[in-house]
Amino acid sequence: AYATSGVAPKDIFIAPVLAVRQVLAKANLRMEEIDLFELNEAFAAQMLACSKELQLDEAKVNVHGGAIALGHPIGASGARVLVTLLYALEQRGLKRGLASLCLGGGNAVAMIVERM
Repeated sequence: AYATSGVAPKDIFIAPVLAVRQVLAKANLRMEEIDLFELNEAFAAQMLACSKELQLDEAKVNVHGGAIALGHPIGASGARVLVTLLYALEQRGLKRGLASLCLGGGNAVAMIVERM
């Protein structure tokens, strides 16, 4: 499942919160049913604000480090986030993951993936 959201540009750093809530509702899942989260962040404070607002278990978020550590290539952040999440799920033998990222102007996207 995937979802997109938008907030006022001044609130861009919390835009993923709405997208995450929407994708969970769309997939009829609860936060507890997600094994790992990959949240792209341009700034550490942004990811921390989203994690706090969503009440995420820190042990399940960006388990290989986030974009500050791994990079956030222009035009390819979504691919980097998704592939990192897929490998983390496979390495740990886990089932479901959720990826999200901010987009310019106050938009965000979120996607839930499931290993079969």
